[in-house]
Amino acid sequence: MEIDKKIIKKLIDTLEDLKKSIKDKDFINTEVSSEEEIEVAENVVKSPIVGTAYLAPEPGAKPFVSIGKKIKKGDTVMIVEAMKTMNHVPSSLDGIVKKVYVEDGQPVEYDQILISLE
Repeated sequence: MEIDKKIIKKLIDTLEDLKKSIKDKDFINTEVSSEEEIEVAENVVKSPIVGTAYLAPEPGAKPFVSIGKKIKKGDTVMIVEAMKTMNHVPSSLDGIVKKVYVEDGQPVEYDQILISLE
């Protein structure tokens, strides 16, 4: 396989031009406010396992939690299915549900934030 040096030179020149054109532009906001850091560190319920999250005990049933609902430590907030086993995820603290980060049937990772509490 022969490499065409002209094509490689053209690609490098195009990349250099692209770098120059976006040099002073900020496309991604990498700053995290201290309020968001505290919320992530303290007032959230995370997934204990990898699997599929379900917000209700069965299809069409009332969800375990909704925004504004008051929950206590130990209350089931959702179910994570892993290898055909339904694992109830308990709340790790008392509070009022501020936000639900996952949708019904969505795959979740270990330690992924499921809900935040006030």
